[in-house]
Amino acid sequence: MEQAGISARLDGQRGFDHGLFVPLKLMYPKADIPCVQLSLVNSLDAFTHLAIGRALQALEVDDLLVIGSGFSFHNMHAFFAANTPDILARNQAFEDWLEETCSNVQIKESERAERLAHWDRAPYARFCHPREEHLLPIHVCYGLAGKPSETHIAARILGKTSGMFYWRVGS
Repeated sequence: MEQAGISARLDGQRGFDHGLFVPLKLMYPKADIPCVQLSLVNSLDAFTHLAIGRALQALEVDDLLVIGSGFSFHNMHAFFAANTPDILARNQAFEDWLEETCSNVQIKESERAERLAHWDRAPYARFCHPREEHLLPIHVCYGLAGKPSETHIAARILGKTSGMFYWRVGS
C-alpha cells in the first residue's frame, strides 16, 4: 500500500469484522487459513478503493483469495419495506447497471473503471446504497483484477436482488 502512495498500518488490537468473519466461517469452519482483513479508507472514496485493488496486484503470494465482502444492495429501510413494483424496479435497475459495468467484455477497462469510480451516477445508486461502504469492496476486487468479471450470480435476499461477481487473476 505504501509503495502505491496509500497510507496503511497494521492494527493488532482490532478484531475481525463481520465482513471477514461471516464468509470465512462458512467457507472454512475450522478457521485453519491465515487471514488479513483490509479495512475501507475513511473517506469512502471510490477512486481510492480502485487504487487499493491495483496496489494489491504487486502481491506475490501463491493461492491468494481476496473476498470483497459487501453487498450490491444495502438499503436497510427498503429491505424491510413492502416489495412494491417501484422498489423492485429501482433495485433491478441498479443491479442491471452493476452487472453490465462489471461483466460486459465489450466495455473498455478505462470506461469500466470510470463507471465504478462514479458509481453514484448509476440508476438509483443512492437508493440502493445510501452509504457506499457495502459496495466499495467490489471496487477493490475490480482494481485487483483489472478486467471483466468472469461470473455473475444473482440472488434474492430478503426479497431484493443482489449480485455476486467472480474474478480469477493469474493462472
